[in-house]
Amino acid sequence: MTLLSWTAVLSLLAWAWLLLGQGLFWRTDVRLPRRGEPGRWPDVAVVVPARDEAGVLPDSLPSLLAQAYPGRAQVFLVDDGSSDDTAGTARALAARAGDGALPLTVSSPGEPPPGWTGKLWALRHGIGQAHAAGAAYLLLTDADIAHRPGSLRELVAAAETGGYDLVSQMARLRTATGWERLVVPAFVYFFAQLYPFRWVNRAGGRTAAAAGGCVLLRADTARRAGIPEAVRGALIDDVSVARAVKRAGGRIWLGLAERVDSVRPYPRLAGLWRMVSRSAYAQLRHSPLLLAAVVAGLALVYLVPPLVLAAELLGGAPATAVAGALAWAVMAGTYLPVLRYYGQPPWAAALLPFTAGLYLLMTVDSAVRHHRGKGAAWKGRTYA
Repeated sequence: MTLLSWTAVLSLLAWAWLLLGQGLFWRTDVRLPRRGEPGRWPDVAVVVPARDEAGVLPDSLPSLLAQAYPGRAQVFLVDDGSSDDTAGTARALAARAGDGALPLTVSSPGEPPPGWTGKLWALRHGIGQAHAAGAAYLLLTDADIAHRPGSLRELVAAAETGGYDLVSQMARLRTATGWERLVVPAFVYFFAQLYPFRWVNRAGGRTAAAAGGCVLLRADTARRAGIPEAVRGALIDDVSVARAVKRAGGRIWLGLAERVDSVRPYPRLAGLWRMVSRSAYAQLRHSPLLLAAVVAGLALVYLVPPLVLAAELLGGAPATAVAGALAWAVMAGTYLPVLRYYGQPPWAAALLPFTAGLYLLMTVDSAVRHHRGKGAAWKGRTYA
């Protein structure tokens, strides 16, 4: 066997493992548990960190204010040093919300001190307000996340009746433009591959993750886990929060959303590129060795199958071509459920190697930016 043949076989074996041994990550049936309603609805504080979000708040904040929750709930929007009129926009939207809307408090803690990211500093301020208000649950949700009617009620019911300390839903991201349709479903697919939802939700399991756009957290568990102080410098704050909860003995649940949507537009590749590259190298703990391993792994798993198939069809060994074709077929088959979740055509599964190549370049770019001293740049701030 040639080196090319061995590479094709290794790629096929890798896909056999991913298909069966990685927590069935490719399935999209992990949805919010639907059980009965609690006997008593606990108080909830919704905490929204917001920096330069005046453009998206009209599409997201009214959905929170309009939540019909049987218990007591209020919204704390924390303006994280915005250069636009984020605070004024939020107040104007609350004034137009009318009777029956959840009460809104808008505040600003000022610039974060050294050792804190801006978002977590804002969350610290909002969580402090929530504790002072006596909230039993904290809904940590981003400013670009819209909640459909019943979202808050279903989240609390799932946590209360299921005995969870943290319930998180991965918001359905926008797929309105061509680049969004190409990149966004793959983002969810790769996240689930790194953190299989079934492993995350397994009692006593070590895998921990959350989706930062929508995290419902018990207030007493937040105190016990030291959140957010315990994760104050984390760039990937959602995963860090979930790990802190599990370390404190809490139970967590993570799945795909049905009533939670991201309204942030990414009309061009550059915006999606920044979204991925700002934290990709942090995910690898800024390790050159891990970076090299990930680049090699992505190439073997996603790029080798189509390249081998093309090379062998031009005059190579039929058996090698078959191995490449089978690996590509398994790859596409595991991608189909995510494409269906996002309403995309099945033929788009064949494009996954190209999209994976983009993610490979984004990861390398993240490392290059870090070593150039630019760190993770986001909305005018750069973290080393």
